[in-house]
Amino acid sequence: MAPRKIALLTDSCADLSARTAEENRIHVVPLRIRCADGEYRDGVDIHATDVYARLKRGELPKTSLPTGEDIAAVFDRIAEQGYDGVIAVMLSGGLSGTYNMVRLMAEERKDLEIRVYDSVSGSLGIGITMLQLAEDLRRGASWRELTHKRVPQLIKGTTPFFSVDTLEYLQKGGRIGKVAAMAGTMLQIKPILTFAADGQLQSIAKVRGRKQVMDKLVELTVKACGGHKKYNLAVANGGAPTEMEELREKLKAALPNYDHIWDGQIDGTLSVYIGDGILGAGVQVLD
Repeated sequence: MAPRKIALLTDSCADLSARTAEENRIHVVPLRIRCADGEYRDGVDIHATDVYARLKRGELPKTSLPTGEDIAAVFDRIAEQGYDGVIAVMLSGGLSGTYNMVRLMAEERKDLEIRVYDSVSGSLGIGITMLQLAEDLRRGASWRELTHKRVPQLIKGTTPFFSVDTLEYLQKGGRIGKVAAMAGTMLQIKPILTFAADGQLQSIAKVRGRKQVMDKLVELTVKACGGHKKYNLAVANGGAPTEMEELREKLKAALPNYDHIWDGQIDGTLSVYIGDGILGAGVQVLD
């Protein structure tokens, strides 16, 4: 028999505020960030602003998976609240072992039917998928409809883009070479990143100077939307809230027929790798 009361689960890289997650009944398991003075739970004990301050002091935090205890505690809480089914959409398996860890722990649960999906994405790419699923549940979508059709459709149809203000932290984290980082900094090159088919971050465009970043993010989002008539939009920022509002208005003007436009703040985990001054834009096609 198919589950009748369905819970939604994601991780702290979905960039949902505690309030947004609570309002939409989305359960969140935190990734871990290891710092010089201890290990913290992303979005619980440490936030992006804390990470930025540490990076500026020269500290290089490291990220790690959620603990088994954290995952088990979320499953226990879901079961205690009377749910019998869980749809979990996790950070890209190309970036983290979180998806695999949750999938393996889900197989051990006999009290819950759990479907775990690799988002092949991160940040606002996961966030808008969770918010759309919450809306689908409110309108009465069934377990079969969601697990067989809707979740795969949303994952496939969601495309986020991010601008990185500095290459410094990608270089320090071993994501790019030192020469490339130095050249990029000197030339004021701002890479635009997205997720490749294997779920890893890839650079798909480079612009010179901060002013061109927004126009390129809008251009790429419009292109990803293509000829679709039904879609959601999203914007995100890491330490750049004023610019995010400007980006939101530009995106709304370019793609005015959206169902929803959602926003979020970049999580601590992603901030470890790319620093602050981040802007993100994305589209989720629904037709």
